[in-house]
Amino acid sequence: MTPAAPGQPEQTGQPGLASPGGVPETAAPTGGQDSAREPRSGGQDLVRDLRPGGQNSAREPRPGGQDLATTSVSPTAGSLWRGGRGVLLVALLVVAVAVTGVLLGGSGGPGRTLDPADTSLSGGKGLARLLQARGVRVERVTSVAEAAALVGRAGPAGSTVLVSPTVPLDEDEAERLADLPADLLVAGVRARLDVLAPGVAPVREARARSREPRCGLPAAERAGSAYTGGVVLTAPPPSIGCYPADGAPTLVSHSGAGRTVTVVGDGQFMTNLRLAEDGNAALATNLAGGRPTLVWLTPPENGAQAGGGKAGLYGLVPAGVKWAVAQLIVAVLLLALWRGRRLGPVVAERLPVVVRAAETVEGRARLYRARRSRDRAAAALRAGFTDRVTPRLGLPAGTGPDALVNAIAERTGQAASHVGAALYGPPPVDEAGLVALAGYLDIVERQVGKS
Repeated sequence: MTPAAPGQPEQTGQPGLASPGGVPETAAPTGGQDSAREPRSGGQDLVRDLRPGGQNSAREPRPGGQDLATTSVSPTAGSLWRGGRGVLLVALLVVAVAVTGVLLGGSGGPGRTLDPADTSLSGGKGLARLLQARGVRVERVTSVAEAAALVGRAGPAGSTVLVSPTVPLDEDEAERLADLPADLLVAGVRARLDVLAPGVAPVREARARSREPRCGLPAAERAGSAYTGGVVLTAPPPSIGCYPADGAPTLVSHSGAGRTVTVVGDGQFMTNLRLAEDGNAALATNLAGGRPTLVWLTPPENGAQAGGGKAGLYGLVPAGVKWAVAQLIVAVLLLALWRGRRLGPVVAERLPVVVRAAETVEGRARLYRARRSRDRAAAALRAGFTDRVTPRLGLPAGTGPDALVNAIAERTGQAASHVGAALYGPPPVDEAGLVALAGYLDIVERQVGKS
């Protein structure tokens, strides 16, 4: 008895007879059809046990001698990957573009102009980091009283007060800032400028662009060209005017009484947007980092900003990210509708080559013989025998070896020792033993079926 190939029907000769090569004799096919032998009284074929599942894969012959083969068109993992990798690539590109746009575009909000804690394009977080890297202590305050207190604690080394252009000042606050024993840097023309910097006044507007310093101010000379303009200023003597527009300065610096007052017509060169251009970073750090401490005066936070610390995680997500996620969801849905395919009914297709059952059985038998896989063949024979005989004996699945052996011996009259050795003994040592095992199991199964 020779084990059959998986998924192929058995073709065997008489039980217990083998060809000199160890392969069972098979009837030659006639009439273009696979040969079939008479079923035994038990109606079982032990050789088919050598195929996974013990099922007979013979197909019903079609009229005309052709077999009907069916091929499943269900999608496999490989086909799904090949069909969906284009969609996945497009989705990844959309995500990359959305994330890049959000990162380059900041939070999408207006931000707080020249605020050292603001990371938007108009904020001053970048300048604050540069100054801290140079050893300057940056203190953010929202009132003139806080600025005066920090200036008083700065000590003899002194400090610099930077006034953001959006800070609201009344007359008393402007006079208090003007009287502080600290350098004063006014970013942008604003109200009360005549109090903060006497003699400096706006003349006319000038387009902001990159300009050369063209002055003797050390901070400007070391920085070189910078993005200045906005407003042209008057420069009363002995002040120094730099970065001229049509002959009039857009930056004015005046030193006297142990302090320096500097006014710039436009503070955009200090923002995160312009800091990396030309010599903007150098000019901003030279003007704001001349003292060990920088007191950065910003507008007071409104109610919404003051309560921002209690906002949830969703409220901290920038608006640009939310729009990017919404656009990504729409894009993925459109791609799914475009690339989606509906599976139709299963299509019966004819195999390109019909392999005779006898050829596959003989080929599998040669492989078993070449590899001396008698243990696997015997295990398949025993497992198939057990699966078929157990329900005939009225035993449940998973019955133990002793109960099964006793039931078979009682039903067939065979010695229990012989049945136990056939089912649970060691594998055959040679091909003759394997053939003998198959024959014995065949006899026992027929006896169980007749009883």
